[in-house]
Amino acid sequence: MVEVNQLIKTYGAQNAVDDISFTAEKGEIVGFLGPNGAGKSTTMKIATGYLPPTAGTVHVAGHDVATDSLAVRQRVGYLPEHNPLYLDMYVHEYLEFIGSVHGLKGSSLRNRVAELVRRVGLSREQNKLIGALSKGYRQRVGLAQALIHNPDVLILDEPTTGLDPNQILEIRQLIREVSEDKTVIFSTHILPEVTALCSRVIIISRGKLVADAPVAELAARAAGETVVRAEFEGTVDIEALQQLPGVHSVTAEAGAYVLRSSAGRDLRPAISRLAAERGWLLLGLRQEQQSLEEVFGELTR
Repeated sequence: MVEVNQLIKTYGAQNAVDDISFTAEKGEIVGFLGPNGAGKSTTMKIATGYLPPTAGTVHVAGHDVATDSLAVRQRVGYLPEHNPLYLDMYVHEYLEFIGSVHGLKGSSLRNRVAELVRRVGLSREQNKLIGALSKGYRQRVGLAQALIHNPDVLILDEPTTGLDPNQILEIRQLIREVSEDKTVIFSTHILPEVTALCSRVIIISRGKLVADAPVAELAARAAGETVVRAEFEGTVDIEALQQLPGVHSVTAEAGAYVLRSSAGRDLRPAISRLAAERGWLLLGLRQEQQSLEEVFGELTR
């Protein structure tokens, strides 16, 4: 449903998006990740027709965003990072206006607004001015307007920003429900949200694509290394730690030594024996696993 091919967006001498390619299929929720300034929002704006590409192509539901922008906009629901709303309109009034822009009218429009007000949890707020709503409820209004015309593709740029934990769970469930017959591209900085919601992850850094894999594959990579954090009184011989069987690397971090080895290997007995042999006072020894956050950091550092 969404096909990005060798996409480039240049500002002056800098490539904000630098030759990236990926596809997202119907029924997929794709997590679109990257640090601030990586090019995520720029890519999303190009895919929705808000920005023209410098080079490359983006096709949405078979339509080229550069040559058939109107058809793309008819098939895309978009919630941008900075949610633009008419603050002097009432919630139901605004949604009816957006629905009419998309060609809905009469009972079809009223029924669609009523359905979305209920689904995104705006029933008690629908007769309020948008300007009187909290940030979390404004996000719900933004999500409702993105869904009002029942688009084939849903592009959400940090949609849970400003929501409380209960609201986040509700919005996640709504996104799961609507994704059954849509393509969803979902940008967030909250990595646990990716594992809870997405089937696949695309990561870009400095405009370049650095990962495109199922969430399970990245999680397996995160679990593919064992990390042991050892704390000693004073400094110890780091080379002796590096020579322990199975140790890949040793780094000194904040008063501790972090030893990395392959998954399933327990370095703690060997570290304890070495400490006893060398007369080192061992203050703490803790085994960890590499987290998804650490994998993200390695890919985008």
